[in-house]
Amino acid sequence: MIVQDVIDHLEDLSPLSYAEDFDNVGLLVGNKFNAVKGILVTLDTLESVVDEAIDNDCNLIVSFHPILFKGLKQLTGKTYVERVVMKAIKHEISIFAIHTALDNALQGVNHMICEKLGLINTKILIPQAGTIKKLTTYVPKKEADVLREALFKAGAGNIGNYSNCSFSSEGLGSFKPNEDANPSIGSKGELHFEEEVKLSMTFAKHLESKILQTLFKTHSYDEVAYEITNLDNKNQNIGMGMIGELESEMDAMSFLNQVKDQMKSSCVRHSEALQKPVKKVAVLGGSGSFAIEAAKAAEVDAFITADLKYHDFFAADNSILLADIGHYESEQYTKNLLVAYLTKKIPNFAIILSQTNTNPVKYL
Repeated sequence: MIVQDVIDHLEDLSPLSYAEDFDNVGLLVGNKFNAVKGILVTLDTLESVVDEAIDNDCNLIVSFHPILFKGLKQLTGKTYVERVVMKAIKHEISIFAIHTALDNALQGVNHMICEKLGLINTKILIPQAGTIKKLTTYVPKKEADVLREALFKAGAGNIGNYSNCSFSSEGLGSFKPNEDANPSIGSKGELHFEEEVKLSMTFAKHLESKILQTLFKTHSYDEVAYEITNLDNKNQNIGMGMIGELESEMDAMSFLNQVKDQMKSSCVRHSEALQKPVKKVAVLGGSGSFAIEAAKAAEVDAFITADLKYHDFFAADNSILLADIGHYESEQYTKNLLVAYLTKKIPNFAIILSQTNTNPVKYL
């Protein structure tokens, strides 16, 4: 198994194309063709984590946060980032980061928080726009069923809880092959009319290459007419944050104490506890102040996130309970999620959960 094989598994969970534009995800250090001896999974890649990988004979570190976020102009060991990269290169250790790709995944960071808090009936808080595309192509009527099934198999035609979705209409197509053409139907230099089916179906944007490969491989024409359109429809299975419900409503302080216990938080900073029960809850791992208005629009009773500033708490405006449980605390179970996933995908292989606590924040 090589590094790219592991990356392929991780992209099945959370395609990198859904990471936020500001982020730096993917293989950050190393060669994707290197053979993998062992995998260490961590939240952050620090020098101590690289040492842990060395001690456990792991030459691939799968990290949630990217160690390289901004460009490096020198490698002198002056900063912790430079020292990490230098040590990883010296010991031939690859580093892969998944970050906001996993934040936006349906079974990612926020799903893990929902599980820890016992939330049910979960859905995405802020669906990501621009993730759905539509393929329209024209195929001989007698070949339409074969092409449709091939595209379904490649992943096209999935909409929410429905699969094998498409639209077809029949018409008459015309073409005249020139002398350099290699027509499967019709003859060079002669105008040909063919009963065709106009076939349309949507697909997730990360599948575009696979969809087109399938189209060209299955279609009999040597020049395939097709269009790809970007849709404004929001993908309900990809996006930031999640909404869920408690099995039973709780008063605000009891709920906050439960959150503190389940998320192993040393300190929960929160807005005024309202005199109404908590039932509907929104969560967003990491820095989530940008989602306060989305949480309020969703009419949740409480929003659990991290890195809220002083003025962010005013946005509660007596309509929602805001709770900051800490950045590390909100994402700490992410590495457990990744270990469980990779162990299922790659059984009987050394996949190790890092024991290094990388939280830079300490409490009295």
